[in-house]
Amino acid sequence: MDGKIRSNHVHLYLSVPPKYSISQVLKWLKGESATHLFKRYPELMKVYWGRRFWAKGYFVSTVGITDEIIKKYIENQEEQERIEEELTKQQTLWK
Repeated sequence: MDGKIRSNHVHLYLSVPPKYSISQVLKWLKGESATHLFKRYPELMKVYWGRRFWAKGYFVSTVGITDEIIKKYIENQEEQERIEEELTKQQTLWK
């Protein structure tokens, strides 16, 4: 498994054995990670009380995109986010 954590989303690169559905794996992954985060950071329970920690959806690509393209996309997200943050700062200054 590989990936990057961004300020408002997570990119994961993982392989799922055919005996598991992608939805099963993501349901487990989101559930377990939320449980661990709530145990480690109890203050999150106050912020997310009655709401979901993770968004309902996810994006999956299984065909037509090579491993190299996916890994490159994940790596480039950090630079892309930095550029977007800089543009947002500049727009704020122009107002």
